Amino acid sequence: QVQLVESGGGLGQTGGSLRLSCAASGSIVNVMGWYRQPPGKEREFVARISMDSRSIYAASVSGRFTISRDNVKNTVDLQMNSLKPEDSGVYYCNTQYGNQIYWGQGIQVTVST
Repeated sequence: QVQLVESGGGLGQTGGSLRLSCAASGSIVNVMGWYRQPPGKEREFVARISMDSRSIYAASVSGRFTISRDNVKNTVDLQMNSLKPEDSGVYYCNTQYGNQIYWGQGIQVTVST
């Protein structure tokens, strides 16, 4: 069993920065990631990182967002720079343990023009 708790986010400005954090408890997980759901759209992949810090990004955020993790604390962060209004949405922390996929409760990110 894994529990994911997100923090950070909130209101940002175009060109600005925000940082999201996610803490996993219950079990040590390998891959951790972030997804987002823009208003009126389906949930989409943002980035993920493995325990050995190999990371993958969606094309829409590559070069602007950086995912990192602390394996001791079992946390994953998402540093979001050069924000755009289209980065707005609910961001979800994600992981898989065994055959079960786990999601955080979601955290709102709003980027103003």
